[in-house]
Amino acid sequence: MSKTKTREITIVETKGAFSFFKKPGEETLDFSGMKALRQLLSNEKARILHVIKTQNPGSIYDLSKKLNRNFKAVMDDLKFLERLGFIEFIAEKHKNRVRHKPVILVDTMTFHIKI
Repeated sequence: MSKTKTREITIVETKGAFSFFKKPGEETLDFSGMKALRQLLSNEKARILHVIKTQNPGSIYDLSKKLNRNFKAVMDDLKFLERLGFIEFIAEKHKNRVRHKPVILVDTMTFHIKI
């Protein structure tokens, strides 16, 4: 598991709209407009991060039950958060199965908005 860290994201304005999210030193993630910022900072993603931090779910299924949300919807949000480097999955063997436990990698998010 990686050390807890701060994730910095730079939001760059181009052509009158915020159109790029960039993690310093990494590839540019291309989104469209402010919709992407709202998607990143949605209440559901905030709930996911909060539940992972406070309730330590043992698997994605356990997380979806704690959130009272559909498994697929939670998985889609988790994949997005993983792609941005906010979480990772730890594979744990449980009986004859492998469970993927979501773990938070960051404790602080810093946004830089360039206009």
